[in-house]
Amino acid sequence: MPVQKLYAGAKLRDLRTRLGLTQKDFASKLGVSLPYLNQMENNNRPVSTTVVLALAQEFGFDVTELGQGDSERLVTDMREALADPVFGEAQPSLADLRLTASNAPSLARAFLELHRAYRQTHERLASLDEALGREGSQLQPSPWEEVRDFFHYCDNYIDAVDRAAEQVGGQLDSAGDVRAAAIARLSRDGITVRLSQAAPLRVYDPERRDLVLSSLAPPATQTFQLLVQLALLQQAQLLEATLDLARFQSDEARAIAKLGLANYFAGAAIMPYRAFLAAAQETRHDLEILAARFGASIEQVAHRLSTLQRPGAKGIPFFFVRVDQAGTITKRHSATRLQFARFGGACPLWNVHRAFETPGQFLRQLAETPDGVRYISLARDVSKTGGHFGAPVRRYAFALGCEVRHAGALVYADGLDLGRDGAFEPIGISCRICERIGCHQRSVPPLEKRLMVEADRREVLPYRLE
Repeated sequence: MPVQKLYAGAKLRDLRTRLGLTQKDFASKLGVSLPYLNQMENNNRPVSTTVVLALAQEFGFDVTELGQGDSERLVTDMREALADPVFGEAQPSLADLRLTASNAPSLARAFLELHRAYRQTHERLASLDEALGREGSQLQPSPWEEVRDFFHYCDNYIDAVDRAAEQVGGQLDSAGDVRAAAIARLSRDGITVRLSQAAPLRVYDPERRDLVLSSLAPPATQTFQLLVQLALLQQAQLLEATLDLARFQSDEARAIAKLGLANYFAGAAIMPYRAFLAAAQETRHDLEILAARFGASIEQVAHRLSTLQRPGAKGIPFFFVRVDQAGTITKRHSATRLQFARFGGACPLWNVHRAFETPGQFLRQLAETPDGVRYISLARDVSKTGGHFGAPVRRYAFALGCEVRHAGALVYADGLDLGRDGAFEPIGISCRICERIGCHQRSVPPLEKRLMVEADRREVLPYRLE
């Protein structure tokens, strides 16, 4: 397999700007000529091995940050946006999209923001949304989408929050019982913690300084909610500073993001970064052993594995997605080249959908995306009961996976036939941008293919693709 050349002009420019160096000074420190640096920053030349070593030695730069994760994510998002029928057949080539994502990522994000504004306008008109009737209303992403994209483009890793949580988690764990230590920590601030069958998962009364948790929730959920409240009360300054840097466009988005950061803190405190990374590597990422060792749920462990992207101490790049029974994606993140549809559901050929049929069991799948990249995917259902007879049961399924080159580090890869081409199932991202011609589960035609409809011929689909 040929070695893939590394083009990272935008990241080189960003690093130079952060360091406050001119191109001439930066080139001198990297040991290259000024024209050569200029060509690399404009992606006319790949980043050489000499430059990679100089970045690490001269600036202590984590060279894994030069990877194409952000670019691939932007390319996927742009392809999906361009699949909107409003663009007709005027489709840029994949090479042009990659060039834009690499050389002008800010322009790519601006395009995505513009398309999102268009979609929301279209949807509001279609549903006669009252917001369009208000004077002075401005088009902006929904708060939920804005927060989702914030975590998406942070690689689902928030360094300052993660390190603070690691410190607190280590202190709680040293006491021997994270749950009891968290209660004691809150009690020192005059906060009473109690359980009640009638309470929701968590409710806090700031005037009475009274925290009530549901006694019907599983122990892992109770501990998690304890730490969420601890983060909101005792890490408020850190959370607010992080929110200030994010510059959300609405108070609603900021409020949603604050709760998201508190949840992030809770998971990172229960599973402190370095200890959890070491345990994950030792157990070959066995979710059940990790859940028992850290007192967490299977879903919490899977989600935490997808956040291990600390510069200089990265874990395996995982993707993590959670879907409901309708196939709608409710959580998503990918540190891999596999990206999820921003709108709609996941590919129906993916094993995450079959997890509902086998509750309590792990499903393994070897899969290949249209770009030829192969993955191992692990899926399992997650049922969340109301805790008493007659209470509604919320059912989800999650998938956790990585590129198959990391399979040796996963216990779930044992016994799978990784060397046989036929063992890998063809999956995609979204039918509108999936290039597979012969897919029997296709819901809509791909936008980039021409249809052939023949009245006297019928196959699985009512049309054929060129």
